[in-house]
Amino acid sequence: MRIISGKHKGRQLLAPKNLPVRPTKDMAKEGLFNILNNRYYFPDLKVLDLFAGTGNISFEFASRGVEDILAVDMHSGCVNYITKVSDELELTIRTQKSDVFSFLSSNTEKFDIIFADPFYDMELEEFRKLPSLVFENDLLLEDGILVIEHSKQTRLESLPHFDSSRKYGNSVFSFFKT
Repeated sequence: MRIISGKHKGRQLLAPKNLPVRPTKDMAKEGLFNILNNRYYFPDLKVLDLFAGTGNISFEFASRGVEDILAVDMHSGCVNYITKVSDELELTIRTQKSDVFSFLSSNTEKFDIIFADPFYDMELEEFRKLPSLVFENDLLLEDGILVIEHSKQTRLESLPHFDSSRKYGNSVFSFFKT
């Protein structure tokens, strides 16, 4: 895994092999960040990274100047890894060990971008809960978006607040907004 742009561009990050993760591929990540870069000024953003895993997306946001990032994952090894690397790189990524659905149900903080990268084989009903909880609990700031990464076999176009999607290989980013 590597950071593709910003202050830490080109930096290789080696996550422990025992983490239950599937980091976003560089091609897909680059496509996503090109879209976001055309829409947002990164230093002003407040970002929530759900199912954060290795922190791949959080590190990319931080390298590009985002200082307010919260990474949530239920696996303590993932949370510990993100905290360790964030400290080593002198980044300001906050971490929280929590089940994502429990977190979304109780959180009151709002964000410009909420990025969710659940397991690709998660049940469709679980995928449906993500935008439901985000919009029912009013977790996006004005002009904010929810981005869900999923496999091309998963179809989310029929969900409320769906706006668009972009496909990169086997990965799809679905965008949701009010």
